[in-house]
Amino acid sequence: MSPKSKKALSTEESLMDIINKMKEIDYIDPEIIPDIELYMDQVTTFMDLHLGACRRSDGEKVLTKTMINNYTKNDVLPPPVRKKYSKDHMCLLILLYYFKNLLSIDDIQKIFHPLKEMFYDDKNKSIGIDEIYAQIFTMEKKMTDKLTKDVLRRFQASQELFPEVKDEKESDYLSRFAFICLLSFDAYLKKQMVERLIDDTLSEVL
Repeated sequence: MSPKSKKALSTEESLMDIINKMKEIDYIDPEIIPDIELYMDQVTTFMDLHLGACRRSDGEKVLTKTMINNYTKNDVLPPPVRKKYSKDHMCLLILLYYFKNLLSIDDIQKIFHPLKEMFYDDKNKSIGIDEIYAQIFTMEKKMTDKLTKDVLRRFQASQELFPEVKDEKESDYLSRFAFICLLSFDAYLKKQMVERLIDDTLSEVL
């Protein structure tokens, strides 16, 4: 096996290791979200337990008390009732965890305001926050395999970009750099789409 082939194999093995770790990052199943009110310590413990695989490092916190309090102060999260958080709170906090890594607090406010006004904590609503979360959860689970296949296609494309580079170290770096660029550009375009949806579409219901 040539050095180039060994490098490609090693890089692909590294990618598969990352993908397998990504598969450990699971959305929280609606069925395991407590249907009872929780105190703050119970909320953060639950989040750490079920979103711990999402952390980049062991020392990173999923959601801290300060974060949750700030979301409440900024009117992103409804305030707790007698210091307790409902199942609706938990669903919103899980969504917040994913949004906060992508969007500004202002954009999250714009998304959550109509969600709270239309569907939060009212038995007469056509659908509740927990039901909305469950539907999104089901949809996202179905998309995981498609995402993996798309990532693998981008990886293969990045491996073929610099055939003229013979030095193994340089070739490996350029392939990884190209792969990072492909993923980053995709993330950038999707972020642009999300921001335009917030500005254009959601403005109709704010």
